[in-house]
This record gives sequence, C-alpha cells and structure tokens, in this order.
Amino acid sequence: MKSNSRLFFWGLVWFIFQSCSVKYSFTGTNINYEVVKTFSVENFFNDSGNGPANMEQRFTEALKEYYQRNTQLELVRSNGDLQFSGAINGYSITPQAVVSSGSSNVPDRAGQMRLTIRVEVEYLNQTNEEENLKQTFSFFKDYDPRTTTLLDVESQLVEEIFEVIIQDIFTATVANW
Repeated sequence: MKSNSRLFFWGLVWFIFQSCSVKYSFTGTNINYEVVKTFSVENFFNDSGNGPANMEQRFTEALKEYYQRNTQLELVRSNGDLQFSGAINGYSITPQAVVSSGSSNVPDRAGQMRLTIRVEVEYLNQTNEEENLKQTFSFFKDYDPRTTTLLDVESQLVEEIFEVIIQDIFTATVANW
C-alpha cells in the first residue's frame, strides 16, 4: 500500500509540473520555452573612455555565458527571440574615505577608493514587446590604495562588478522579479 501512495504522489507531482504552460526553473526564470527559444547578444561597446582594453569583450562574453548557463535558450548570432545590446557608459574611480596623515606637512590620503561601472542595456523581447526595456545597471567595489594599486586589483574588481550587474540584468529581463 505504501508503494502505491508513493507512486500516486510522484505521478501527481509530475503531472502538475507537466501541465504548467510556463516552465519554471530552479534559477527563477519564467521563460515560456515553447515560445522563446533563442537569444542574441550584440557586442557591447566601451563608451566610458576608461577601463581595461578588453573590458567590453569580457562583459559581452560573460553575459552570453550567464544566459547559456542559467536558461535553456540557444545563443544565436543575431535576431534572437530575446535580444541584448548596449554599452559600458561609466567607469569611475573615486575616493571614499579620507585618512589623516597626522602632519600638516603631509597631505591627507584616501583610505578607500571606489571603482564604479555603469552599463546601459537595451533588451528586446520579440515575443512580448511589453517586456522590452532600456535601463542602466551599475555596481561598485572598494579597494584600499594604501595596501594595493588599482593595477593589482582592477581585473578582479571588474569581474566581480560584472557578475553583480549581469545578475541584475538577468533578474530584470527573464526573472521578472
């Protein structure tokens, strides 16, 4: 009798998941894979005038990889059901905390520096134009210039900032939270 109730339970669970028209995944997307099958990402440009030489390529590839890893969508060169384009339009380094030198002859120094990156994204959903958006996403990371230089940490900081920005883009486009 126990095996029949287990079989019934799992059969019911399977039926419920199969009957949903929108397929949900464990990554939190609400993509209807019966309608939306592909995505495309145009090369992002670096309009900020700053940053590492390959920053726009790193961002474009990281965005593609994230959607491939977290959805069932197929990456196509152009004209995907979901389309992404845009530019890195901000890359700035600003002091955040001033540390007193304790001497009138020595100027005060920055105790923390902040790297901020802004990315403008245009998202087109060819199957549901109401979901289209054009939005700027930004994030920052701080570092201590007293113990390290920007050149020492720039690559790591850019990667960490891109991770957060791409997660935010994913949430705004296919997670619809």
